[in-house]
Amino acid sequence: QVQLVESGGGLVQTGGSLKLSCAASGVTFSSSTLGWFRQAPGKEREFVASIGRNTDYADSVKGRFTISRDYAKNMVYLQMNSLKPEDTAVYYCAFRRGLFFNGLRNLPNVDYWGQGTQVTVSS
Repeated sequence: QVQLVESGGGLVQTGGSLKLSCAASGVTFSSSTLGWFRQAPGKEREFVASIGRNTDYADSVKGRFTISRDYAKNMVYLQMNSLKPEDTAVYYCAFRRGLFFNGLRNLPNVDYWGQGTQVTVSS
């Protein structure tokens, strides 16, 4: 059974930092592309970052967010720095079978989703 479990969300002030974690189980972690999406109230779910054959970032987070993975622990992380109120959203971990370049740019590419974790940035 595939499970993606996110943690690390919370409330932070503008300019602060948070680190999200996603624990993956029931998947072939080493040959997969993982990433993060987010969804703000009243908006569509959007791509944030992915890690597969490369690391890929949405323009809105480039230079502020860093995605990484730990193969030994089957974990993927999202370090978020210089947070802005517009980063407020529910953040979802995403999994796609196979290693790809820029492999999670589109929602239909995602094979599995986590349950989401709330990130709130106060102004």
